[in-house]
Amino acid sequence: MTQNDALTILKTGANVFLTGEPGSGKTHTVNEYVAWLRGKGIEPAITASTGIAATHIGGITLHSWSGIGIAEHLSEQDVDAIAGKEHVARRITKSRILIIDEVSMLSGETLALAEAVVREVHRSQEVFGGIQVIFVGDFFQLPPVSKRGASRASFAFESAVWKAVNPIVCYLTEQHRQEDEVFLSALASIRSGVADEDTLLCFQDRAVSPEEVSHKIPRLFAHNMDVDRINADALAKLKGQPTEFVMTAQGSDNLILGLKRGCLSPEKLFLKKDAVVMCTKNNPSIGFANGTLGVVIGFNEENSYPIVKTKDGRVFTVEPMEWAVEQNGKVRARINQVPLRLAWAMTIHKSQGMSMDAAAIDLSQVFEHGHGYVALSRVRTLRGLHLLGWSERALLVHPRVAEQDAQFRIKSEDARAVFEEMSDAEHAGMEENFIRACGGTFESEKNIQSKKEKSSTLSKTLILIQEGHSISDIAKIRSLKVGTLIDHVEKIIAQGLCEVNDIQNIFSVNIIEALPVIHEVFELQGVERLSPIFERFNGMYSYEDLRIARLFFKQ
Repeated sequence: MTQNDALTILKTGANVFLTGEPGSGKTHTVNEYVAWLRGKGIEPAITASTGIAATHIGGITLHSWSGIGIAEHLSEQDVDAIAGKEHVARRITKSRILIIDEVSMLSGETLALAEAVVREVHRSQEVFGGIQVIFVGDFFQLPPVSKRGASRASFAFESAVWKAVNPIVCYLTEQHRQEDEVFLSALASIRSGVADEDTLLCFQDRAVSPEEVSHKIPRLFAHNMDVDRINADALAKLKGQPTEFVMTAQGSDNLILGLKRGCLSPEKLFLKKDAVVMCTKNNPSIGFANGTLGVVIGFNEENSYPIVKTKDGRVFTVEPMEWAVEQNGKVRARINQVPLRLAWAMTIHKSQGMSMDAAAIDLSQVFEHGHGYVALSRVRTLRGLHLLGWSERALLVHPRVAEQDAQFRIKSEDARAVFEEMSDAEHAGMEENFIRACGGTFESEKNIQSKKEKSSTLSKTLILIQEGHSISDIAKIRSLKVGTLIDHVEKIIAQGLCEVNDIQNIFSVNIIEALPVIHEVFELQGVERLSPIFERFNGMYSYEDLRIARLFFKQ
């Protein structure tokens, strides 16, 4: 199934399980859907199974959103008490769409607890109170974690709640990581359970001793103690005193705690010249992404922030960036930190969701199904893989996951065929019914209903622009996302309230300097659809960057 096929199904309001191999575009598809919803005036609840995953998607954990916290069991009285909390009830009542990312790490037991609270808040007998539920993830990734001494946690797809939700399976089959087809084929053979001698040789040919691997390449281990030891020892061996960068935070204590848990950069980051680091956030305007590797070559004389040089020779200063939680269109909590972490070593668990240029991986101590596959699929190419240790368990996938995956593929193809037979009019009718059921609006209705509100909010943004504030400053002042402010700028220009060339100074120098390169691609492919252009640049420029570039196109 393609991303467009999946979006067509999502827009009907159906419950969906969005899955696919790494690089198939799951996150991109979710982002496109969220943007579509917001364009209709509908704000989805964006959650994830873990703090790290939630940080990647700009949401909060399902545990926090539903109010269940760390509870493992809830009585009926407990459910009533949680549902009766004003802030929980208000949050859930406003949500007509619930997105749950990294569902592989969510146990069936936890899913059932969250569902019970949501159903109670909505006072409904329907599963999840009748709202649209979207599961996102890949069950070949890390499984749910069991508490010590407890029985094995069940997979979400094994639960009664999953069966009641009965999601349409959208199995994305396009591959957008095209760097190394041999490597992708080997990973695919692990997923399908047919790893043969060629697959083994493919990986075993990458075996090296620790001494052969550059200290600049991060190491992945199964256990925290190995990671902590290597990072601490390596930093201590460098000359000089460390420079400390302390995280700052604003907002709700609980939301801040969730952000900190999910942020791969520590609260106190200690760096020295020659420290090996990894970027923990995307910043295509500067030229780095989550997983980009580099070395600290010094500290900026003006602001003391670290100067990083990447493996391919790029040099840039890494300044603090923001991780935020947005609810109902407003930023409720934010943390700021230099988006780096020491990268001599990290755990396989922490690496989930990352894409690395290179990694040295010790698979000799893997202790659960999926560990090996997660670690191996973190690197972009076979050339970037260095194996420090090996175990036959590394190629094992959970037999129940492999069996279920085959069923997911069949169900996805069946769904694709059914929706393909529908007419455009049928699709449009289903979309319209869904939008109205969610309280969303269409363009003509928006113009009537919110003309005054729009005028007011645009005026506030325009005043700040005229005062000379940058787009990032305005985002902080107004507690809005940059994407929302770009919406404002587009409308301000369209209404003739100012000229595009008069606002060039509000955007970063890096994106302004990149305009000629981006505009060349606009000339070839047009500007109506940005997703092909985003893919052509391999994510170097964010959608916000491309929208900014579009403002200046042919001006």
